[in-house]
Amino acid sequence: MSAAPTPSFYSAETLEPGNSIGLLMKRVLQSVLHQVDRRLQPHDLTHAQWIPLYWLARGECSTPAELARDAALDPGAMTRALDRLEAKGLVRRTRSLEDRRVVQLELTDAGRAAAGVVPAVLAEVLNGHLAGFAKDEWQLLVGLLQRMVANGAALREPKEST
Repeated sequence: MSAAPTPSFYSAETLEPGNSIGLLMKRVLQSVLHQVDRRLQPHDLTHAQWIPLYWLARGECSTPAELARDAALDPGAMTRALDRLEAKGLVRRTRSLEDRRVVQLELTDAGRAAAGVVPAVLAEVLNGHLAGFAKDEWQLLVGLLQRMVANGAALREPKEST
């Protein structure tokens, strides 16, 4: 299967901040995170803290390494966030019985309660950013972004020599 040809939508002469998908996606992400953080502040949760709580509550990850990788966060920053969550009594770390080098994470009852407020806040903020979109536009946007993620993954994969 051959790769699709690389388009030439941008050139050094035509690239501008106002039409750069990278900058636009970054601005959208910054706005989403700012609004989520603002709404979670009364629950004493910061960006660095609500992300691991949310992923742990969803059962997406169970170790600090998985959390850092899947949430695309620096492992050191993840460790610091987990330290704060553990100090707040929201997360518990335990050593794996199979491999003592592996640290398993689990939410405490208080952690499950704190994580429980995150999905509604995320939905509210994302819906606010999608104001004026039709359902088919939202589905198209999701599909296009998923394709960009896949294209980015393909760029990271080593090319096979023929």
